[in-house]
Amino acid sequence: MPELPEVETVMRGMRAQMEGHTIVEAVVRRPDLRWPLPPRLRQELTGRRIESFRRRGKYIFMRLSSGRSLLLHLGMSGRVVLNSFSGAALARALENESQKHEHVAFMTREGTRFGLVDPRRFGALDLIDTALEGRHSLVASMGPEPLEASFRAGVLTKAFAGRRTPVKTLLLDQRVVAGLGNIYVCEALFRARIHPETLAGAIGAPALRRLAAAIRAVLEEAVAAGGSSLRDYVQPDGELGYFQHAWRVYGREGEACPDCRPNFDCPGVRRITQGGRSTFFCPRQQPAPSS
Repeated sequence: MPELPEVETVMRGMRAQMEGHTIVEAVVRRPDLRWPLPPRLRQELTGRRIESFRRRGKYIFMRLSSGRSLLLHLGMSGRVVLNSFSGAALARALENESQKHEHVAFMTREGTRFGLVDPRRFGALDLIDTALEGRHSLVASMGPEPLEASFRAGVLTKAFAGRRTPVKTLLLDQRVVAGLGNIYVCEALFRARIHPETLAGAIGAPALRRLAAAIRAVLEEAVAAGGSSLRDYVQPDGELGYFQHAWRVYGREGEACPDCRPNFDCPGVRRITQGGRSTFFCPRQQPAPSS
């Protein structure tokens, strides 16, 4: 599933190409994705000006001139395809440029074509009043945004107090920090030198400061690199993200971690399973918690 940096990249691509545009035609090719699509979705989109965009966790809100917002979730395999057209090609683009598994598409007066491609149909679209975005059931219980300036160690101190849950597991809880996923939690814990099985409530203040800074840094670097490409993920312009080339531990089981080599004999990155997900860490850089 695309994680926060991938979703942020998609949202920025949509903003750059569509903000201020007016939707002149839309097509809806099926009644549902993961859940039923909003009734009259085509009519709700047609004729509306796209005012702005906002990301919350792994969800994108596209705000319309009607006072409504289109919520977009990419799910496991969803991706947004954006193309520009002009002249005679503009009138033919909506249908002629459709791709396999494209379920919803629209054209703007200014010549941008939006297509939502989702082979596995685990994504979602919904409509909500813009003023009530924060109350939508998919985002209402989310924790703080890790890319906001207010995200500091104190946020983690409050969330971790008294918790006997492993820190890796807790950080994947969207009620604790919004948008974090498996890849970036592994990478942040490595940078912060925290073993993923450490109980959250046992982490001291210095380590929490390192962890908050590491979470923010790894996400910012991933956004700058266009996210990480797993399976079907591509940016809206069709380019792959490149942050996967900077992974220090994720997916590198058995390899020497970059912080051990060449000065130490690295035991190699190890993989364990937590909550049904693979966790990667370096035993030297992230020593196991004392029992």
